[in-house]
Amino acid sequence: MENFDLIILGGGPAGYNAALRASQGGLKTVLIEKRALGGVCLNEGCIPSKALLYSAKIYDYTKHGDKYGVAVTGSSIDQKAVVARKNKVVKTLVSGIGAQEKHAGVTVVMADGKILGKDGEGFKVEADGKTYCGVNLLLCTGSMPVMPPIPGLRELYETGYVMTNREVLDLQEIPKKLVVIGGGVIGLEMASYYNSVGSEVTIIEMLDHIAGPTDADISKILLNNYKAKGIKFNLGCKVTAVLPEGVQFETPDGKSEIAPADKVLCSIGRRAVTQGYGLETLNPVMERGAVVTDEYLKTSVPGLYAAGDINGKIMLAHTAYREGEVAVNNILGKKDRMRYNAIPSVIYTNPEVGCVGETEASAKAKGYDIEVKKLSMAYSGRYLAENEGGDGICKVIIDKKYNRVIGVHLIANYAAELIYGGAMMIETEMTVDNLKEIVFPHPTVCEIIREALFE
Repeated sequence: MENFDLIILGGGPAGYNAALRASQGGLKTVLIEKRALGGVCLNEGCIPSKALLYSAKIYDYTKHGDKYGVAVTGSSIDQKAVVARKNKVVKTLVSGIGAQEKHAGVTVVMADGKILGKDGEGFKVEADGKTYCGVNLLLCTGSMPVMPPIPGLRELYETGYVMTNREVLDLQEIPKKLVVIGGGVIGLEMASYYNSVGSEVTIIEMLDHIAGPTDADISKILLNNYKAKGIKFNLGCKVTAVLPEGVQFETPDGKSEIAPADKVLCSIGRRAVTQGYGLETLNPVMERGAVVTDEYLKTSVPGLYAAGDINGKIMLAHTAYREGEVAVNNILGKKDRMRYNAIPSVIYTNPEVGCVGETEASAKAKGYDIEVKKLSMAYSGRYLAENEGGDGICKVIIDKKYNRVIGVHLIANYAAELIYGGAMMIETEMTVDNLKEIVFPHPTVCEIIREALFE
C-alpha cells in the first residue's frame, strides 16, 4: 500500500487540473482514471464538438461566400476526414495532459478505482490490484447522459439507431434525417453541425424555447437563425416513444406526430456519476443524485471533496477547473472559495452565443432593480463588415442600486472569446462609471460591450 496526501478519482477537467495544482503545491498526488485523461470534455464533448463545428463553419463560408464577393464552386464535406481530424486533435491534447502530469510528478493510474472506505490511516482506494491510501480524497467522477424511460429509447440505443454525445461525434456517414431530442446546448451544437453538412434536422424540445436558461432575447434570435438555415423545431412537445422509423411526440394541442429519422440524438441532460466505485462506503450527503458540497468543495465527510459535474452545480468544464483548484487550495490551507455568479456559458454554433451572470428574467425574479442595455451588433464596425445580414445583439444587465454589471449576453461571431470580459466585470464588481473609462481596441467586436454601457 502506498500513501499519498491526495487521491483524485477521475481524470476529467476537475481531476487532471486539480492533480497538477496539488503536485505543484507540494502534495503527493495520485490520479486514478479508468478511460482516458481529459474525461468527457476532451474525449467526448467540448473539444471534439468544436473540431466538428469549425469544419462546418469553413464549409458554410464556401457555400455563402457570394455574400462577400467570393465565388466558390465544387466545395464538399468529407465526414470521414472531419472525424479523423477531430480524433487527431483529441489525441494530441490527451497526450499533452499526460506529459503535464508526468512533468508535475503526479502518479497516474489508468484503471477503475474503487473506494474501500476510510479508517485511521485515511481513505483507501483500490485500483489495478493495488491499494492507495490518502489523507484527502477528491471525487471528480463527472456525469453521464440522462436516458429517460421513453419506450424504445434504450432498446434502440443498443442497436446504434439512438445516439448520445459520445456516438454522434464519431458518425462516419452523414444521416439524411437526424432527430434531436432536447434543445439544450449539446443538442443545438450537433443540430447546427449536421444541418450545415447536409442533414435534415428536427429538434423536439419539451420547453417552449431553446437553449434552456439562456436570456430570452438571445434565445429567440438563435431560434430564428436556426430556422432560416432549415432546422425544424417542435417546441413544447413531449416525446412519447422512439420507433425504428422516427420519434413519436405529442404536440401542445395533444396531437400525436412522428418525426422521421435515420438517426436519433438523445440530448436531454446529464446526471452525476455516483455509483459503481464504492461511494456508499463513505455515505456523503446527497441531493438530487449529486454529492453536496459547500463553497470550499468540502462534502459532509471530513477530508472528502467533490469537484466538477459530480456535485451537480454547474456542469461546465471551466467550472470544474476552478472547483478543483478551490478544493486543492483549501487542502493546502489557502483561503479560497467557489463563487458561481460569474460563470460564463457558450453555445459554439454559428452565430455563437456567450452569456454570463443574471438574465433579465432571473434578475427580476431575484428582486434586483435593474436597467437593461440592449444594442444591435451592427453598431460594431467589424461585426458589420464580417456579417452580411447578421442580427446579433449585446445585452447588459445592470444593478441600479450599486451601478454594477450583473449580466452580459451576446449573440455574434467571437462571442465565445469575448464573454470572459463580462465575467471579469461581474467578478470584480467595478461600477459602470469605472468600466466606461476602459479603452477598448477599434475596430473590434468586443467594443460593443462598452458602447452598450453608454446607451
